[in-house]
Amino acid sequence: MRPVHFELPVVDQGRAAAFYEKVFGWDIQQWEGAPYWLATTGPDTEAGINGALGQKSEDFSVPMFVIEVPNIDAAMLSVVEAGATIVHPKSPIPGVGYSAYFTDTEGNRMGLFETDESATIE
Repeated sequence: MRPVHFELPVVDQGRAAAFYEKVFGWDIQQWEGAPYWLATTGPDTEAGINGALGQKSEDFSVPMFVIEVPNIDAAMLSVVEAGATIVHPKSPIPGVGYSAYFTDTEGNRMGLFETDESATIE
């Protein structure tokens, strides 16, 4: 299981998008209906991961990365058994999959992601 996505907390998504587009050439597009902007950092044929710019908040104040897992429920159980704390439970991303967030034993917040195109809001 590997990191597949990063998330950067920002105060002004438009300003941050302009910065990363200008400096690094990233393609940044707002996800319709959400304060979340997807960042494509390069072509899929090159090594690297894509990410997003999210609204900075008390709960989301430092950059984090997201690890893709084959089974998010099993991964959540594993991280808790290893000493982590779930800070945001499993949530659907309609048509994409499921996400959850945890704080590891050292205080780092990270995400889990399971691909499932049949995911819907229940």
